Amino acid sequence: MKYRQLPGTDLQLSEIGFGVWTVATNWWGNIPEEQRAELLENALELGVNFFDTADTYGEGYGEEILAKVLGHRRHEIVIATKFGYDFYDKLTPRVGHQERPQKFDPEFVRFACEQSLRRLRTDYIDIYQLHNPKMDAIENDELFETLDELQREGKIRRYGAALGPDIGWFEEGEVAMKERQVRSVQIIYSILEQDPAKAFFPIAQDQQVGLLSRVPHASEALTGRYTEAPTFEEGDHRSHRRTEWLREALRKVEQVKFLAGEDTGRTLSQAAIKFCLYQPTIVTVLPNFTNLEELRDYTGAVDAPDLTDQEQSLLDELWENDFQLEEAVPQFREI
Repeated sequence: MKYRQLPGTDLQLSEIGFGVWTVATNWWGNIPEEQRAELLENALELGVNFFDTADTYGEGYGEEILAKVLGHRRHEIVIATKFGYDFYDKLTPRVGHQERPQKFDPEFVRFACEQSLRRLRTDYIDIYQLHNPKMDAIENDELFETLDELQREGKIRRYGAALGPDIGWFEEGEVAMKERQVRSVQIIYSILEQDPAKAFFPIAQDQQVGLLSRVPHASEALTGRYTEAPTFEEGDHRSHRRTEWLREALRKVEQVKFLAGEDTGRTLSQAAIKFCLYQPTIVTVLPNFTNLEELRDYTGAVDAPDLTDQEQSLLDELWENDFQLEEAVPQFREI
C-alpha cells in the first residue's frame, strides 16, 4: 500500500480507502455478516488504513461494525464519519432512498458527535464530515464554531465536507474550501463522471485541501465485468441507475479499454483507480468492496503502473468529445 498526506495535517491516508457503506447497508447487495468482518480485517492487512463511514449508514451500524471488527487496532487506522442527518427522528420515517431531514444546529451536532464516539468506541474522530451539506449549512457560522470547539476539545481531529450531487455540489465545495478551511472534501470522480470534480482540483491545490474520491467505477461500469447493462436486486443502490444510462456508459467504456491488458500491467478496474490517483490533490480513492476478489484487485491498483501523460491526454480528449459517441448520454449522478 502507498500513502498520501492529508494537507495541513499529520494524517497519512492509504491511497485506497474503504467505504464502509458497502458492509453497513444493502445498497451494494446483501453481504453475509461474516463476510463483512472478513472484508474489513483483510483490508487492514493489505495496508488500507482509511475507513470512511457515516452515522446514517445502517442507522449507526456502519460505525458499530467498524468498532466491533477493528476497534482493537484503533490507533492503526484513520476514521472518517459523517453527520447532519437526523435519523434519530422516528416520527419521520425514511422511504426508500429518499433524503432524510438534515440538522446542523450546534446542539444536534454535539449530540450526533457523542453518539458517533460511543458507537465507534473511541474518544476521537479523525475526520468529521458534513454529510451532503447545502449552502445554508456551509454559511452557518454557529456550525463551524461548534466544530472548532469539538476540535479544541479533542473529540474530532479535523473536519471536512462530503458532497452530494443534486443536494449540495460545486458551490458548496468551493465555499467550504475557500471560506471554511475544511481539511477534506469528498467528491465523485471517475473516467465517466468528471464534472464538477475537475473544477475542484485547482481550488484544492490553492487552499491545501485533500480530496477524497468515491465511486471510481461508476456503478461498476468500469470494472470490466459487464458487456451489457446489468440488473440489480431491489434495494441495491445501483438499481437506481437507469438501464439507458448504463448502456451508454458501457459504450464509453469500450473507448477506454486501451488502459487495461497485459501490455499495460493493469486491469480496467485498476486503471479506473489510477485515473483518480493521477490527480495529486486526490489523497485517497474509495472503491466499493463487496467481496475479497474486489478487495485484492482494487488494492492492487497501487502497485500497477501509473497512467502515462499520453494516456491521460487521450482520456481528456475522449471526455471533451463525449467519448466519440454520436448521441448525448443521459445525465445521472452517483450519490
